[in-house]
Amino acid sequence: MAMIVIQHPIKDFQAWKQAFDNDPLGRAKHGVMRHAIYRAADDPDLVIVNLEFATREQADRFLPMLRQMWDRVGGGLGFGSAQGVQARILDEVERT
Repeated sequence: MAMIVIQHPIKDFQAWKQAFDNDPLGRAKHGVMRHAIYRAADDPDLVIVNLEFATREQADRFLPMLRQMWDRVGGGLGFGSAQGVQARILDEVERT
């Protein structure tokens, strides 16, 4: 199991959520099995998204696609380009 963990600031949660729900990249067709969205308790304009994949290879292929999309739409959603987003791939070691 692998996960892409994404963290970025936003201007308007509802606008961001609508863009996320529109799913322009087709998460499922690229191997995303499930996702979780969090907002920081002390900063509701900070969003954290976890995308789960069955394999590391799927996550490795999807992250560059996300970065390209962020460069196109990030300004309108409050985080600028892909440079305004923190994202990394995690390999699952243990789950209980």
